[in-house]
Amino acid sequence: MIQSRPPEGRLVSRIAGNYPLAATYHFDALRDDMEQITTRVSGLVPEATGLDLPGLPETLIVTRGEWVERNVASFAHMIEPARRKLEERLGEESPSAAFAKRVTDAEMSWVLAFLSRRVLGQYELVLPGGDPGDVVAYVGPNILQMERKNHFRPAEFRFWVALHELTHRAQFQGVPWLRDYFMGLVTELVESSKPEPGRLGRIMEEVDTRKAAGLPALDDRGILGLFGSPEQNEVVDRIQALMSLVEGHGHVVMDRLGADHLKSQVRMSRILKERRLDKRTAAFFRLTGLEMKMNQYRLGEQFVLGVEREAGWDSVRLAFDAPESLPTLDEIEEPDRWLTRVA
Repeated sequence: MIQSRPPEGRLVSRIAGNYPLAATYHFDALRDDMEQITTRVSGLVPEATGLDLPGLPETLIVTRGEWVERNVASFAHMIEPARRKLEERLGEESPSAAFAKRVTDAEMSWVLAFLSRRVLGQYELVLPGGDPGDVVAYVGPNILQMERKNHFRPAEFRFWVALHELTHRAQFQGVPWLRDYFMGLVTELVESSKPEPGRLGRIMEEVDTRKAAGLPALDDRGILGLFGSPEQNEVVDRIQALMSLVEGHGHVVMDRLGADHLKSQVRMSRILKERRLDKRTAAFFRLTGLEMKMNQYRLGEQFVLGVEREAGWDSVRLAFDAPESLPTLDEIEEPDRWLTRVA
């Protein structure tokens, strides 16, 4: 007997949508192509980054739904220790704990379903089973759709997408402490979730203050920033600073290697940047806090280029020396301050 998909599953499917060519031979051909391209790009990234890139990752081509499922499962394992502590405080059988888990899982799935229409690839740090990952997952429907919509040369666009994801692999494989540092931030963020007396009054006061200053009620962190405690927001700022660095660094490397190897790199880069600025999704990004992700590319790229301009490319690598060398969120916007402190 075939079981029907639960209501939240059907909603996720509707949000994620489908692309017709994903159900054709193009999908299998893309899988073979990306395996070869991943091998080729893996040989180029170490010299461009100065970071080691041992061996080869597993290469997967996934559908939008599979990308959502893998991320929900991976994140569930990442936060499991913190979730256990929360259940201990509330009581494992507490209706509040069970309800919070259902709401969190559903909300995460819906947001990821929306993102699944846009993301092209992802370097997976944690596998759905909870083991450390070394997988590059490319979202096949989106790559095929972008190629045809924008008349990209498939060989060049696929090479360019692989550059970005394999630069992320070099960051997390070539910097020994980076994976554990990131995982620690995620755990710290979840563990800092606790009842906050007077939260509603604090939120209303912050909204009034922002309005009086002529600012939108929600900042880049969206609802997360509004409802998060000061302790949580401090962790969010550290996560955002780290992701701005790795995204900006990855984007600069991607563009430069692309310029050396691809004729259409400039056009692809321009179109992808315009896509991130799509005003039709701006309200959703601001509401959910995903605007942070969009700004990570821009601010991170400006930081990397600013450091290089002032002190050379080798100085950029100082950011990966130790956790203490990472730029703060304020330093991301003012590279000179970071250089003064670290270099």
